[in-house]
Amino acid sequence: MRYKHIVAAAIAALSVSALAARAEDTVKVGVVIPLTGGFQSNGRQIDAALKTYVATHGETAGGKKVEFVVKDDASVPDNALRISQELVTNEKVSILTGFGNTPTALSVAQLSKRAKVPQVIMVAATSSIMKASPYMLRTSWTIPQMASVIGEWAPKNGAKKFVSIVSDYGPGKDAEEWFAKTIEANGGSVVEKLKVPLANPDFAPFLQRAADQKPEALFIFVPTGAGAAFMKQFVERGLDKSGIKVIAMADVTDDDVLNNMGDPAIGVVTGGPYSASHDSAENKAFVDAFKKANNGMRPNMVAVAAYDALDLIYKTLDKTKGDASGDTFVEAAKGMEISSPRGPISIDPETRDIVQDIYMRKVEKVGGELYNTEFQTFEKVKDPAR
Repeated sequence: MRYKHIVAAAIAALSVSALAARAEDTVKVGVVIPLTGGFQSNGRQIDAALKTYVATHGETAGGKKVEFVVKDDASVPDNALRISQELVTNEKVSILTGFGNTPTALSVAQLSKRAKVPQVIMVAATSSIMKASPYMLRTSWTIPQMASVIGEWAPKNGAKKFVSIVSDYGPGKDAEEWFAKTIEANGGSVVEKLKVPLANPDFAPFLQRAADQKPEALFIFVPTGAGAAFMKQFVERGLDKSGIKVIAMADVTDDDVLNNMGDPAIGVVTGGPYSASHDSAENKAFVDAFKKANNGMRPNMVAVAAYDALDLIYKTLDKTKGDASGDTFVEAAKGMEISSPRGPISIDPETRDIVQDIYMRKVEKVGGELYNTEFQTFEKVKDPAR
């Protein structure tokens, strides 16, 4: 009888040991994204990018299996924090990623800092959030990166007198500030600055106020997914026939909704880090794989940022031989260079933020569809706010 107990204990010990070994052979990544709520367009694109990445790169990196645990934060910061705590404490994830807007990313920053868990930002674009945790890395973009390029380009290309219209939250304030700062340094001006409520925005009264100023152009920033509503009201107010140009952040003519905007969007100029029509072999392969994995869906700049976040995670794990501990992982990620579908990107070793090309683009009809056609490149742009 005693022998049976010893055997049973040995088997139990072996089982625990085997489970532990399996756990050590797996790196769990928590993906916290807005599959519902106001930013669900971002969550939809991130989820599609995840499917595409795994389909093309497999499930191993650094000699270990990579397991993704996807959770919906419904675009709510409190949800993002609660879910992230559960992922770290109960699910034992080693890395957190996702974060479809600035408030959700910031809500998790102190957890990332205290627990020393790498937090790889796929979307949130407010410049200052990177200061909130030394374990943050970002593969999306920063608002000042785009706004400063647009502010440099516009006055050299026939538009100096602007009214700015931005969504009233962190990224909108960044966009307003950096566009105004840069255009004024290049001989232009912003004669009125308007902020639109983030939730359920009605652009009509703001468009009327803007038209009353008789600017040469409007500078616009709204989150990805909201551009169609803006363009609809721009046309309804008759501003498409007023001679007032729209020069905007890339979110406005987001690839995810661009075709739904119709012909009024043709000619809109934007600055941004990616277009689905970007001319490179890497992008052609990415777009083809993305459409194949997601029923013909077109990727947008959120999708490519998410794809690159996953590539950063895999390449860093390869470099660390599967070690996902906070300090080791972040140090290995600093300075990482990636040949992205959007062009060359890198992680600034000083700020842990992305360095990338920013493109000026114009909406054109190509093969019966609307695309943001890139016509000028600003190379290796860092966040000017850092």
